[in-house]
Amino acid sequence: MLAISEIPERDTEGYLIEPEKWNEAVAEVLAQELGIELDSDHWDAIRFMREYYEEHQVAADARHVIKHLEARYPGTARRRLFELFPYGYPAQACKIAGMRRPRAWSTG
Repeated sequence: MLAISEIPERDTEGYLIEPEKWNEAVAEVLAQELGIELDSDHWDAIRFMREYYEEHQVAADARHVIKHLEARYPGTARRRLFELFPYGYPAQACKIAGMRRPRAWSTG
C-alpha cells in the first residue's frame, strides 16, 4: 500500500488536484482515510466513474453512477450507492475515485 506521502497533491478538502495521477493504490489509501473498506461493489462504481471521467473529462453525476448500478441492483441502485458511500457521493465516492471537487453535482 502507498504511504500518505505518495498520494498525489490534494486540495484543502482532500480532492485530487490532478485526477490523471490517480490509480487504484491511491484509491485504497483515500478509502482507508475515509473509513471505507473497498469491495467489488465499490470498485464497480469507482471504475465506472473513472471510465466516465476518461471519456468526458468531468466527474460523473451521481445519477450516472446510479444508472450504471441499476443493472446490478434493479430498483435499488440509488439506495445501494448511498450504502456504499454513506457520507455522500461527492464527499466519499468522488474523493476515492480521484476526482477534483465537483463545482455542482446531482446527489441522485
